[in-house]
Amino acid sequence: MNNYKMGRKAMRRLGLLLTLLVWCNSFYAQERTQDFNFNWKFTLVEDTKTPTNLPLDDTKWRDVRLPHDWSVEASFSEDLDGATGYLPGGVGIYQKHFDTPANATSKNVFVLFDGVYNNATFWLNGKLLGENPYGYSPTYFDLTEVLKTDGTKNILTVHVDHSRYVDSRWYTGSGIYRHVKLITVDKLHIPIWGTFVTTPEVSTEVATVQIQTKIKNGYSKNQNITLITKIIDNQGKTVTLQEKETKIGSGKEIEVLQSLQVANPKLWDTEHPNLYKVITNVSVKGKVIDTYTTPFGIRSLLFDKDKGFFLNGKPTYVKGVCLHHDAGLVGAAVPKGVWERRLQILKEGGVNAIRTSHNPFSEEFLDLCDEMGFLVQNEIFDEMDNPKDKQHNMNEKSVQYITRGYTEHFQKWGESDLKRTMLRDRNHPSVFQWSIGNEIEWTYEGYKHVSGLWDPEVKGGYWNKIPYLTKEEMKARYNALPDRKFKLAETAKRLSKWVKEMDQTRPVTANLIIPVASLASGYADALDVVGFSYQTNQYHWSKKNYPNKLFTGTENSGGWQDWNSIIENPMVFSMFMWTGIDYMGEATNKWPQKGWDGDLLDFAGFKKQGWYYFKSIWVNKPHVSIGTTPLEGSGFESDSLSGKAVASSKKVLNWNNSKANMHWNYKPGELVVVEVPTNNHVVELFLNNRSLGSRSLSDNPDRILRWVVPFEAGTLTARAGFEGQEVESVLKTTSAAVAIKLSVDKTTLNSDGYDVAHIIAQLVDKDGLEVKTENTELTFNVDGNVKVLGVDNGSKDNIQDFQSNKIITSKGKALLLVQALKDKKGKINIKAKASNLKSNLVVIQVE
Repeated sequence: MNNYKMGRKAMRRLGLLLTLLVWCNSFYAQERTQDFNFNWKFTLVEDTKTPTNLPLDDTKWRDVRLPHDWSVEASFSEDLDGATGYLPGGVGIYQKHFDTPANATSKNVFVLFDGVYNNATFWLNGKLLGENPYGYSPTYFDLTEVLKTDGTKNILTVHVDHSRYVDSRWYTGSGIYRHVKLITVDKLHIPIWGTFVTTPEVSTEVATVQIQTKIKNGYSKNQNITLITKIIDNQGKTVTLQEKETKIGSGKEIEVLQSLQVANPKLWDTEHPNLYKVITNVSVKGKVIDTYTTPFGIRSLLFDKDKGFFLNGKPTYVKGVCLHHDAGLVGAAVPKGVWERRLQILKEGGVNAIRTSHNPFSEEFLDLCDEMGFLVQNEIFDEMDNPKDKQHNMNEKSVQYITRGYTEHFQKWGESDLKRTMLRDRNHPSVFQWSIGNEIEWTYEGYKHVSGLWDPEVKGGYWNKIPYLTKEEMKARYNALPDRKFKLAETAKRLSKWVKEMDQTRPVTANLIIPVASLASGYADALDVVGFSYQTNQYHWSKKNYPNKLFTGTENSGGWQDWNSIIENPMVFSMFMWTGIDYMGEATNKWPQKGWDGDLLDFAGFKKQGWYYFKSIWVNKPHVSIGTTPLEGSGFESDSLSGKAVASSKKVLNWNNSKANMHWNYKPGELVVVEVPTNNHVVELFLNNRSLGSRSLSDNPDRILRWVVPFEAGTLTARAGFEGQEVESVLKTTSAAVAIKLSVDKTTLNSDGYDVAHIIAQLVDKDGLEVKTENTELTFNVDGNVKVLGVDNGSKDNIQDFQSNKIITSKGKALLLVQALKDKKGKINIKAKASNLKSNLVVIQVE
C-alpha cells in the first residue's frame, strides 16, 4: 500500500516536471510576433494608376516609421473640403526591405495590417498579395510562398489610393496609420485571431471560461497534438490549467473547445478592469510548436427590455461619449500615450463608455479600454447600400469623384470587413455591443415619408417630435413605397446574421436617426438593442407601441435633459454624448473652423467647461465649478430684481449651447453670466468676499446655476456643501502675462520609439495665475535625441501647421508633443520662448 502511494506521488511529481518542461520550452520558442513598423520607405505620387514593374526604386524616398498619416503633415487649405478637415488625401506608396525569417521553409509567415487608409493594394517581391479597400478593417496576408530563399532582401510594397479624399464625413487620415506585425509560426499553428474566449457563467465564487481554439496543420502528414491551456491572472499567477489531446489531418483546420473553471474570479468592470490571459500551447511529443496569448476579462452582460443593462449582475448606467479616431496634431496615427492621456481625463470626468464613431478603431485603442475600464460600442459602418452626402450627412446630393466612399465596396466586401473586425475584437471585455451602422436611414428613399414627421402638418421638423401617425399608418406608408433595389430591413438582417455567426454573447445595435420609421419598416427587428439618435422624446411612444423592444440612447446632444431621460426610464440605460473630444471634419463651409466643436475636451485634449459639467452629473462626489460668459449674445436676459439669468428660450438651456469661459477678466461694469454646474443642492456665489446670493438646483432644471454679475476685478468664489464637506471653485482676475509656465505629463520615457510626453505651455501673470485672455506666438526649443511630433493650441479655428515647433497660443495655452526614438537614450531639455516672456525648463529622461 505504501509503495502504491509512493508511486502515485512520483507520478504526480513527474507530471508536474513534464508540465514545467513544456512551459520552459514555450519560453524559449521563437517569438511569434515581430514589430514591423520600423524602416519603411515612403513617397507621394501624382498618378492614381496601380504601379507595375514592382518592386519600385525607393532610393530617393523618405524614411518613415509606422503608424504614419501623411495628410496631417500637410498645411490646411480653404481650397480643400471641410468635410474631412481641409487637409488633402492623395496617393502614397510604401516599401519595406526585410530579411526572410530564419527557418522559413518550415514556417508560415504572415504580415498583419491593423489599418491602411484606404483602397490599399499589397505586393511582396512584385507578386500581388491582395487588396483591402476599407481603411478601418484589419487584414493579413500569407507571405510564405513568396519569400526569397537566396539570402537577398524581400521588398513589401503597399499602394494607397486616397485620391477620393472626401470619402467620409470626418477626417480619415491617409496611409498605413495603424500598426503592422510580422507573424512567424510553425506549419502547425493557431491562426491569426484563432481563439475565442467567452465567460458563459460568472459569479464571485466561480466562473466558467470557454475557449474555442482553431489549429491548422500545414504539414503533409497527420499530427497528434496536445493542446495545453492555462489561465493566468494580472499578477502572472496560474489559476487553472487543462490539457487536451487530439489529431489533425494533413492540410486541415480544426476547432477545439475547452471549458475551464476559475475560482474566486476577479471580475472585469468599469471601476475594476481586472484582466486575465489565456496562454495556449500546441505541443507535439512534448515539444511546444506554437504559443498563443489571448487577453480577456471575466464579466457578464445582461440587457433587459424593461430594466436596462446589468454588468456582472449590477444595474449599470452607461455614461458614454462618441469619439472619432483622430487626435488633433497626430491625425489618425495616434500614439498609445496620446489616447491614454485623453481617456484618463475622460475617466476622471465620469465617462465609462465609448462609441467608436462611425467605424472600427485600432486594436491598441481597445487594449486601452480593456485596461482602463471603458465599455465600448463597436461600430462598423456609416454607409451601406447607398452613399451619404459627405458634406451634409443625408442622402447624396451630387456625384463627385472625390466623395466616392465605402458604398462602392459594400456589396463585395461588407461581410469580410465586418467579420475580420469581429475576429480581431471579440475577445476584448470592453466591447459590449456591436453596432452595425450609424444613421443609415438617410440614404434609403422614403424613410422621411414613412415617419410622417416631414409632413406639412408637422411644424418645426422631425427633431424630437412625437409622431402624429399611428404605427399601423406608418407601416402602411412603408408598404406602399415603390419597389427599390435595396431595402434597409433586409440589409440589416443580413448584417445581424453575420454578427451572430461570429458572436452571440453581445447584442446587435445601431444608431437610428428616424427610429419610429425604422420600427415600422422592420429595420429595428434586426436589432437586439434599438439605439436612438437624439430622439429622446420618442422613447415613451416607442415603448407603448413596441413593448417588447429594448430602447436606449446611442447618440445624444449632451445635457441634463438627455441624462434625465435615463434616470426616469430604467430601460434607457445609456447615453453617448456627441461628442467627447473635438475632432477634425464635418466643417463644410466653416473655414477657418476645421472640425466639430464638442463639449468635454478640445483638439489638444485640454478640458473645456463641459468636462466640469459632466463631472457634476456623472461623478458621485461633491462638485462645483465656474464658467463665465458676457450677457450680450448669451441667450439670457437679466432679472433686475433677483440678478438671475433668464433664458430667452428653452433651447439655450441645453449645455451644447454654452460657450462658457474659465476666466474672470472683463470690462469694468460689463454684465457677465456666471454659470455654476454642480451636484450640490444649494450654491452661494461671492465676489470679493461679498455674497451675491444663493441658487438652488430645484429652480434650475438643467442643473446649472446662474447669476448675472456686473464685472468687478478680484476673486469670484462659488461655495457649497455641508459643514466638514464644503467644496468651492475660484476664479481670479489676472494681470498681464509675464512668463510661460511649462508642465509635462511624463518626466521619463521608454526608448522604444513609441512613448510620448505632452508638454503644456501656459501664460501666467506675476502671481502665477493662468492668463487665459492673452495670446502670443511661442517657440519650443527641444535639446536632445527625441522626435517632435508637433504643436497645437486646441482651438477649432487653429489652422497653423501641426508639424512645427512654433504656435500661437489659444486662451494662453499650447501643447508640444514629443516622442522617444528607438534605442536613443539621454536627457531632453525643453524650453519655450516668446517676445519678452521666459519659461521654466522641463527635463525628460529617455531610458
